[in-house]
Amino acid sequence: MNYDLAFRFARALQPEALTTIHNACTALVDAIKDARNAGCDIERDPAVILLGRHLGRVASGLDPAECYPADGAIRQACFERMAELRSKPALVPLARRGVGYDPEAKRAFHREARAALAALARQLGLVPGDYDLRINAGGISVSGEVTLHTETAYVQISCGVMGPGREILYRRCQGRRDYCGDRNHFADIALAVDAERFARILKRELHLAPHNARQDALPTATAA
Repeated sequence: MNYDLAFRFARALQPEALTTIHNACTALVDAIKDARNAGCDIERDPAVILLGRHLGRVASGLDPAECYPADGAIRQACFERMAELRSKPALVPLARRGVGYDPEAKRAFHREARAALAALARQLGLVPGDYDLRINAGGISVSGEVTLHTETAYVQISCGVMGPGREILYRRCQGRRDYCGDRNHFADIALAVDAERFARILKRELHLAPHNARQDALPTATAA
């Protein structure tokens, strides 16, 4: 599993907000952590190199917004790596990495989880009026939760509150005001990016009827 993330490259390419030694150093440490999680060589990672150069310039009193020709090849490598990673779902590496104390990563996690649950709803044959899709941001130290709540199913994604491999919670419920529901089930975050398979598992394990069954069950109007 590749746990690499695009936003460390985006941060390295647009470091204008990193104007103090403290926040430039924090960005560099975060990039090193992400590169290690991805199994990359931190000595050769273009984002780490670029952010390291930026930290040195901030510490030297140079203009952090200035463009430096010597960075051209490293910046190009960042652009190429970022384009490659953005073609892949970021939800799994974000959940593996964790997003506590990182507001940028947390926003990306919420965005990716919301998109994954919307795709799941479509695979279940639902339209927006059939479900609620909500975000509980939580405190700065946690990921918060993104929840899909239908008339018969409650599905929630968070960053490993219940431990690795249990980032997805799902259960059957009795309507959208039922916040307790039946027995909890758990799944690994990787399932969230395969909406078709996820929908099949939900239908099987929660005994969900086909969505159009409710229409089939309506009484047929009789002629007067």
